[in-house]
Amino acid sequence: MNLNSRTLTLLISLAVALVLTAFLALATYFSSRGLIVALVLVFISCFLLVYFSYEALVLREIKNVYSSLDRIRRQDPKKAEGRSFFTADPLLKIKNEIYEIAAKKQLEIDELKRLQKMRSEFLADVSHELKTPIFAAQGFIHTLLDGALDDENVRDKFLQKAANSLDGLDTLVQDLISISQMENGVIKMQKRNIDIIPVVQEVFEQLECKAAERKITLHLEAQPGEHINLHADPNRIRQVFINLIDNAIKYGREGGNIWVSFTEGRKKYTITVKDDGKGIAEEHINRIFERFYRIDKSRARTEGGSGLGLAISKHIVEAHRSFIAITSTVGKGSTLRFKLLKAK
Repeated sequence: MNLNSRTLTLLISLAVALVLTAFLALATYFSSRGLIVALVLVFISCFLLVYFSYEALVLREIKNVYSSLDRIRRQDPKKAEGRSFFTADPLLKIKNEIYEIAAKKQLEIDELKRLQKMRSEFLADVSHELKTPIFAAQGFIHTLLDGALDDENVRDKFLQKAANSLDGLDTLVQDLISISQMENGVIKMQKRNIDIIPVVQEVFEQLECKAAERKITLHLEAQPGEHINLHADPNRIRQVFINLIDNAIKYGREGGNIWVSFTEGRKKYTITVKDDGKGIAEEHINRIFERFYRIDKSRARTEGGSGLGLAISKHIVEAHRSFIAITSTVGKGSTLRFKLLKAK
């Protein structure tokens, strides 16, 4: 049974008054009216005495505790509204406040642990990605300095390999800079009205050799001469298509297919990039847009790429006030969708 301060004081005062009144009733010189007066006077005296003692000795300390909790809680702007301490059950209120603050702090601790883990993984991945092309170029150059410069064929071959490694390093650094700038809002999208069909056709031409190596067929689901006019940054959206289609080629099955299609809505077009490749297991779905995250780490590293393509695509699409949704079934393929505004 929960008793607040007033109820507890009331019961104590009533008990004391009844005992004293019963004692006084033994005295024959008290009339019945005098007993009632005595009962009221004793009750009022006991009530005031116990209540103010309770306030002074207990509630004052509780108020100090609550004030401290309130200052902690007010660090959260969403809970900064004024709250009166005076309540029927201050102890229960303080208990709830303590539980609430403890739960919130635990969530913050869990989030900090998660971010710390992601930070450690990111630093390890960056170190590895930077180290690989640097060591490769370093090895080729030292080989040349050790005497291979005299052989013209070996010299040209090793210089080309060193140049390719440094080009890969430059791409990685540029991708890291791009992501950092997008996250900080430095890069602004240069949106304008564009016909998206030529953009996709250009991306297909750029990647057709890579697709042909794996016997993958690229399909653009649009009518001949059809125009799909969107309001977007053409260069950034081209980068999104390159990243999504290149990723589908890389992880698609040999002899498979990749489709790009457009579905018209009231204000936006839904853009779909679909493949019939291996698909993505459920445990990877929520992480594929993280920086450097790879489903098959060993295989992906041998095929090149910075591991930042999907992360960059995610930021570009979000800068267009949209998001990339993905559905996938292992053994059947994956489908990625995002929306862009129609041309103004």
